[in-house]
Amino acid sequence: MRLLRSTDLALRLLMRLAVVSGSSPTTREVAADMDVPYTHAAKVVAELQHLGLVDARRGRGGGLTLTEKGRTASVGAVVRIFEGEGDVVECEGDNPCPLNSDCRLRGTLRRAQEAFFATLDPVTVADMVVAPTGPLLLSISKRPGAV
Repeated sequence: MRLLRSTDLALRLLMRLAVVSGSSPTTREVAADMDVPYTHAAKVVAELQHLGLVDARRGRGGGLTLTEKGRTASVGAVVRIFEGEGDVVECEGDNPCPLNSDCRLRGTLRRAQEAFFATLDPVTVADMVVAPTGPLLLSISKRPGAV
């Protein structure tokens, strides 16, 4: 299973904001730090803000900050939101699988997906940035004076 780029970016962005001390990076700065297009980062930030996980303020003194809800958010919940609740494989649709009615693969993959989420559900964003990850996230910032 491979996560969507937006899911990966959402998780990395939340982790990055969880370790920022005393500053509120802008979406443009975070995009540069993570080497992703600004437009992609802006879409992810908008969704995270809509979910109440991130505060985004414009103008002088603005920037991104992680909310308490964002700090305690379940990694599994964030992944579910960005990935959607769909099956790992599409058995129906425009070209349905001929095995659909009696296939054991679909159920097996569904159980594997549930196990994946069950592993992520108890882990919070704050859990993901304890040492050594947090200090590493701070050290990779391209912004002068970040830490």
